[in-house]
Amino acid sequence: MAGLTYKEAGVDIDAGERLVERIKPLAARTKIPELLDGVGGFAGLCALPTDIADPVLVSGTDGVGTKLKLAFELDRHDTVGVDLVAMCVNDVLTVGARPLFFLDYFATGRLDVDRAEQVVAGIAEGCTQAGCALLGGETAEMPGMYADGEYDLAGFAVGVVSRAAILDRRRVRPGDVVLGVASSGLHSNGYSLARRVLLGAAAPCRLDETPPGLDRPLGETLLTPTRIYAGACRALLAAAEVHALCHVTGGGLPGNLPRVLPPDVDLVIDERAWPEPAIFGLIARLGGVDRAELRRTFNLGVGLVAIVPPAAVSAAMAALEGAGEAVFRIGEAVPRGGAAGSAPQVLFS
Repeated sequence: MAGLTYKEAGVDIDAGERLVERIKPLAARTKIPELLDGVGGFAGLCALPTDIADPVLVSGTDGVGTKLKLAFELDRHDTVGVDLVAMCVNDVLTVGARPLFFLDYFATGRLDVDRAEQVVAGIAEGCTQAGCALLGGETAEMPGMYADGEYDLAGFAVGVVSRAAILDRRRVRPGDVVLGVASSGLHSNGYSLARRVLLGAAAPCRLDETPPGLDRPLGETLLTPTRIYAGACRALLAAAEVHALCHVTGGGLPGNLPRVLPPDVDLVIDERAWPEPAIFGLIARLGGVDRAELRRTFNLGVGLVAIVPPAAVSAAMAALEGAGEAVFRIGEAVPRGGAAGSAPQVLFS
């Protein structure tokens, strides 16, 4: 009688090896000059760029969150990999860094090679958009840890910036102008609330229907990938003086902007300055979600913020628009108005 095998216990080593072979050409398309090795070894190798003086490494990690539930329900897995890269890379960009490479972690109860390949194809697409290499990753098959057909993702991005070029909150000062760069929708934040409102037990919406105000089915709207701002930031930093960059993630504008402000500066934001995507109004109406809760949960149509001196506004806006972004002048920096020692504020007008 043959003994129990690893495959009978729920882990298919052969499937994992097939996935690695499928991943190799996807990763090869993301190769950058600094890359020294490909996918398949124990570790990836990447040299520092030779044209960056006094280089400093920058790292970021994140996941996709409950947006994955929509991918499972719609059985569409080619976009969440872009989200994964975006959520990590956009954080790295905020200090002025150039993304170098990306690593992913894919965990599932039973490895479906076709589905996993779709996910990794999205990750490779995200790396292409970001201009970084897909250096490696890990696929973990763990029977009993996940519901059938489900998986989880985590990502890790590393970038590089010259020490002298690091964006530091101390650069921001009263009189600076706040520019908002449009998001592609919810990005990858607030989906627990969005799903509860739009798709909960008493919700009126279906993923295959187009609710009033939207221009495509709800499922497509909600699965729209997070925008990757790497190209836009490269163009911006080359064209204009920039005092701060902010990635608008969970916490929205009021939760993220204070992270790039010095203690003596507040920001005043005019919410009428940009067009808010209809999906946010739909969530507000159907869920009875008040404005303050919307602000601290969602990006409301602004995925990246650049704070620049007044003299740089024209050049900054031209650079961002030339990179294909929609950009709006949404506010200004003002002297700190709160009590001494309290945190900087984001005020809405």
